[in-house]
Amino acid sequence: MAGGMTQQDLAGLAGVSRQTIVAVERGRYNPSVKLALKLARALLVRVEDIFELTEEDDG
Repeated sequence: MAGGMTQQDLAGLAGVSRQTIVAVERGRYNPSVKLALKLARALLVRVEDIFELTEEDDG
C-alpha cells in the first residue's frame, strides 16, 4: 500500500474492516461516495486518483 500503509491501517482510518478494503481493491465491492472520499482522504489523494468511472458503470 501507499507509503507503507497496510490494509488494516487504511481500514482503521476509513472505519471499515480489512476485508472491505480487500474487496474494494479487487473490484468486488463498489464503495459508497462517503467511503470513497474517506479512502482518498486517508491516502492523501483525490478520489479520482483511486477510482474511475467505466463505460460499464456509466449505463
